[in-house]
Amino acid sequence: MNNAFLNQLKKIVSSKNILTNPSECLAYSYDNSRRHAQPLAVVFPENEQHVQQIVSACNQNKITLIARGRGTGTTGATVPINNGIVVSFEHMNKIILMDKKNRCIDVQPGVTNLEVQQCAAKHGLFWAPDPTSAAFCSVGGNLAYNSAGPRAVKYGTCRENTLGIRAITGNGDIIQCGTHTTKGVVGYDLTRLIIGSEGNLALITQATLKLLPLPTAKHTLKASYNSVDAAARAVSNIMTQAVTPCALEFMDKNALDMVRDYSTTPLPDNAAAMLMIEVDGHPNTIHLESKIIIAACEVEGHIETELAKTKEEAAALWQTRKALSPSLRKIAPKKINEDVVVPVSNIPALINGLDELSRTYNIKIVNFGHAGNGNIHVNLLVNPDDKNEMASAEKCLNDVFDLVLKLNGSLSGEHGVGIEKREYISKELGATEINLMHQIKQVFDKNNILNPEKTLPDN
Repeated sequence: MNNAFLNQLKKIVSSKNILTNPSECLAYSYDNSRRHAQPLAVVFPENEQHVQQIVSACNQNKITLIARGRGTGTTGATVPINNGIVVSFEHMNKIILMDKKNRCIDVQPGVTNLEVQQCAAKHGLFWAPDPTSAAFCSVGGNLAYNSAGPRAVKYGTCRENTLGIRAITGNGDIIQCGTHTTKGVVGYDLTRLIIGSEGNLALITQATLKLLPLPTAKHTLKASYNSVDAAARAVSNIMTQAVTPCALEFMDKNALDMVRDYSTTPLPDNAAAMLMIEVDGHPNTIHLESKIIIAACEVEGHIETELAKTKEEAAALWQTRKALSPSLRKIAPKKINEDVVVPVSNIPALINGLDELSRTYNIKIVNFGHAGNGNIHVNLLVNPDDKNEMASAEKCLNDVFDLVLKLNGSLSGEHGVGIEKREYISKELGATEINLMHQIKQVFDKNNILNPEKTLPDN
């Protein structure tokens, strides 16, 4: 590494906040994907001024910069493939202001999702985004990916639940976007532009998150079906009701079989698919609302619907759902994991199409996910050491994406693009749209130092 550049970084954050030893940097060379690349160094800013000065130093020395939360992303977006530095926000982890009266909270990007939830819960509030990795993932990472989770079906994603942000652009400018109010239409909505941009435009240094009142009652249901098509039709039926569940999760038979040994709750043996449904609200109305959802579950092919009788039973059901990704990683550590999304009414066609592709390419496909949004996690279980199988998997994946787009869907619902999906983006976006995005990138980051060769395909 350029010694002058390294000394410049040490003056900004001090030696104790920089890692240069390759063995120490190794933990920051990968995320939750299969991608890996060694960074030049890892820097830990402690405040917004540090971030601005680091960005300026990188511009002066033409060094690329990759922002990192906790590395739970699955698309390689935080992998430093350009031999640049990683800026980890672990030390910027303070809750700045909890504003109960206005139902919002100001936080630094290194605060974990769980810490936000715990702080808000003390005041009878919550933040809607709840990814599976909530106990570990950071708010900055959530915003970078526009991560959501099960509750998005009723309460929306990060974009709908973030009032404003402070950030440093790739040019080193401090910007403040959004408001502390739930309404505001002055100027362009830069908050929503930066959220989901995967550290490609600016580095978020502070966020004002919109909080909601905690519901005072919840019912957790599991509904089983004799076919995935029946379960998919039930999802479509449920989402036409006047009552919107706060979670509506789908698992096919392969997913149920995978997680059975990791579950502490009984899973149906004769079911080809299962829905996990949560209804929240007020104690005076929750029973009526649950009855409406239970009735909507009863499409042709429905086996049974059970209501969790205790909080422990409900917690066991959710533990089963959250165990899916880890259990799949143990069984198939190098699976291909995609999170496609289609309109809810097209879920049956998606599931049937995936089943057909599984047979065509002789590849086991495990499907589960946030069915209430049409956001299905498609997992191709393959052996990466088998060249023929990997070649088939690539063709299968291409056909999966074509199927999704044919059904008016999108290639990613919440995992983002990163490296993994970059080459497929032109299937969904036209040349004009991609060119416009490159122009926006140039305005925010003229020297292209922020996370280059990610998210956007070559122009």
